[in-house]
Amino acid sequence: MTRAPQFKRTMLASAILLLAAQTATAQTSTDSGAKADEQTVVVLGSRSVAKTALDTSSPVGLIGLKDLQTAGPLELGKLLQTLDPSFNFSSTFISDGTDSIRPATLRSLGPDQVLVLINGKRRHQQALVNVQQTIGRGSAGTDINAIPLGAIHHIEVLRDGAAAQYGSDAIAGVINIVLKSNTGETSLSGQLGTTSEGDGDLYSASANRGFALGENGGYINLTLEGRKRGETNRAGPDSLRVNPPRVTQHIGDSNTKDGYFWWNGALPIDKESEIYAFGGVSKRKSDSYGFFRSAGDDRTVPAVYPNGFLPAISTDIKDASFAFGYRRDLPRDWKADISINYGQSELAFHESNSLNVSYWYEPKPGGGIYADSPREADTGTLKFSQLTFNADVKGPVKLGDTVVSLATGFEYRQDNYQIIAGDPVSYQYGRTNNPAIAITTPSGATAASGIQGFPGYTPGTAVDSGRHNIALFLDAETKPVDTLTLGGAVRYEKYSDFGSTVTGKLSGRFDPTKEVGFRASLSTGFRAPSVQQEFYSSVSTNLNNGVLTETLTARQGSAVTQAFGIKPLKEETSTNGSMGVVLRPVKNFSLTADVYEIKIKDRIVFSSEIAPEAGGGPIANILKPLGVGQAQFFTNAVDTRTRGLDVVAENTTKFDTSTLVLSGQLGFNKTEVTKRHSTSTVLSGEKLFDQSQVTLIEHGQPRKHHVVAADYTTGPWNLNTRANYYGPVEASNFSPLQKWDARWLVDATVRYGFSKRTFLSAGVNNAFNQLPNLWANGGDFPKLGFTRCWETCPIGVNGRSFYVRADTAF
Repeated sequence: MTRAPQFKRTMLASAILLLAAQTATAQTSTDSGAKADEQTVVVLGSRSVAKTALDTSSPVGLIGLKDLQTAGPLELGKLLQTLDPSFNFSSTFISDGTDSIRPATLRSLGPDQVLVLINGKRRHQQALVNVQQTIGRGSAGTDINAIPLGAIHHIEVLRDGAAAQYGSDAIAGVINIVLKSNTGETSLSGQLGTTSEGDGDLYSASANRGFALGENGGYINLTLEGRKRGETNRAGPDSLRVNPPRVTQHIGDSNTKDGYFWWNGALPIDKESEIYAFGGVSKRKSDSYGFFRSAGDDRTVPAVYPNGFLPAISTDIKDASFAFGYRRDLPRDWKADISINYGQSELAFHESNSLNVSYWYEPKPGGGIYADSPREADTGTLKFSQLTFNADVKGPVKLGDTVVSLATGFEYRQDNYQIIAGDPVSYQYGRTNNPAIAITTPSGATAASGIQGFPGYTPGTAVDSGRHNIALFLDAETKPVDTLTLGGAVRYEKYSDFGSTVTGKLSGRFDPTKEVGFRASLSTGFRAPSVQQEFYSSVSTNLNNGVLTETLTARQGSAVTQAFGIKPLKEETSTNGSMGVVLRPVKNFSLTADVYEIKIKDRIVFSSEIAPEAGGGPIANILKPLGVGQAQFFTNAVDTRTRGLDVVAENTTKFDTSTLVLSGQLGFNKTEVTKRHSTSTVLSGEKLFDQSQVTLIEHGQPRKHHVVAADYTTGPWNLNTRANYYGPVEASNFSPLQKWDARWLVDATVRYGFSKRTFLSAGVNNAFNQLPNLWANGGDFPKLGFTRCWETCPIGVNGRSFYVRADTAF
């Protein structure tokens, strides 16, 4: 399928949408109210007075409560991907912990280049580092699925660089999740679902209750949510490693069990001040799988697994956060806010249906071999914690006839990262862990160390270290005339481990009429290397030319990185520019269009797998003493440029007894690696970051993602249909270059209201059962059972699914 017809169909769908919107506007009754997004104010992007989403100087998307209830997906990541075309949540399989914590991105940049806030406060990152060939490779973003939908009132998405306003990570934009604060009402929700293949059964229940505290507006809002999802498997038969052919791999979603408890509250102290607190805990269990070990592979023991085995990787994910603060109204309309915020992410690995080959074949002192190995083990735990203290003040200053809204503040943040070693059997080379002892398999090959699937973290890779930083910012906004808004921000940050940086932002908005507005911004940004990137190291098993190979992830400053001449990590720097127009030609209809460019210098990436040269050479001389097949590490190796266009149109039509809302969001973006560079005398930039990794950055995420939706309400009935267009993606990590074509996915929901507070819904996601095209140029991969995409799958491989949902409040 060529790209030209896809583009023409996209533009045709957009033209139909806008034509329908204009036609509906002509039929609008004279007493139509304002659109929902004009009534709901947003706080993201500006620290002055709250604005509607259409009145901001930077593009801000708004996802309301009804969107959260009718979109279908119950995972926050998948729901955001369905509703916001700038957001991507790619499905991954056979990717260790990334199967459980999938990467969430904005504007096709990295997971760690988008900042997530809860009630305007920084959300901590995940402990997991994405080290497999997935989107966001080498990054540690935010575990977006650790936040339950039942606790969320609405979500604001700032699609603009905002490092000067909110700090490191806000290169692609900011997502602010606002929690519920209602009182006196109990909300219950339950959902059942399955796929058209009869697997992936889903059960979910949620309860939310708000209580008033005192008589002056205090509240506490509590959410309890649980979910269970069965596994799916779309692997084909393995004809390369087993005879007769049979399914050996697991390619699909894993079994998961999720539980959440969240809260949000505030208590007035007097008429001018209040204390507030919010946060939550979540616990999730997930089962995934590694690569199949065939019976003839030296990584298995025929006496234990005569038909080979599929290692099972279980993850236990715990997440907790707590924020406590004090707000006070000061004289002359100034306000103060002091808060402390703590968050922790923990991921524990457990391997089963496996064994340590070196344990089995280790020679006994008196002759023979031990011929025994545990079949399962704890393989280690990752922990990340973050403590943030903020002290902010804001208010108006009058300069002559002009009022300037000022905000300034101080931030202290402490990050800590910990790797806890696994059980000895998970990483040892034989029981004595003595490399001088020759342990060989019956074929004469050197026995692999550690348990198969996901080798454990060793005492050598264990770490418990961190850093701290301080920040000062100044933010100003003013309207010199009624039609013009000007804003600026500057931020200074100093880190304990690599120095200081200053960023700035200028923004403006010009509204010559009520129907037309123009907006623009220009900013510089930065992202400090995360402590995960600074301190992570491991040994994992990857595919290298079809052969399972032990791969060392070397920590910065280690003997490996020093031998290759790789310098310690430094910060990424960026420039971000955007221009846009806001049109409201008639009542209840709006259209916005924003173009942008993001340049990132010294982007932190995960290197290619560095393997020894055939016949020996300088790389082999470095790696051979380490006893691993290849190595990789974090490095500031590339510069990138991202250009894009976001178009959003919406129209609300109210008839006598019904309401129709038509909306369309078109997202175009293109990321290019403009330069590859290396500080190594052994590795060139092209060797350090090869073409397969360039393809992952440039084509691993859709360059086009569009959302076209219609919502119709008449009496107690509501019909919601939504079509998502995902552009093509490409990958060449483990096989010849493979392209997965663009797809339209259509979702539909029918909702009936028994009353204003009780609803029953039935829906279908991916109604036409769209799947990625078959693997065409995969070499041996189709023979292994990889029928469709693997680690660059924006639409996944599950196909059509159905669900029923019940909501009530009392």
